[in-house]
Amino acid sequence: MVNALMSSTNFIVSQGEGNIVSDMSGEKVMLSISNGKYYNLGEIGGVIWDLIESPITFNQLIESLLSQYQVEREECQKQVLTFLESLNKEKLIKLEKDI
Repeated sequence: MVNALMSSTNFIVSQGEGNIVSDMSGEKVMLSISNGKYYNLGEIGGVIWDLIESPITFNQLIESLLSQYQVEREECQKQVLTFLESLNKEKLIKLEKDI
């Protein structure tokens, strides 16, 4: 379930610290130093990871993805929220309320 902050889609997201990320055949893979786990972010997940290198609003993130891929806004938002929720559960990203 999406946490309260993410349910509003009025938030800023950025990469968490302490992760080693590498590009492997077009897909991003990550090692979290803090929890000792490996993650395969995939191709699109890697694009999202790159976009959140600096703090970005959820809406800016969606707009950037919509400009790169042919996808309906609602589906894009749904998929990105699911992806961010999984990253958040693993403490791989930082979330803040957008003012």
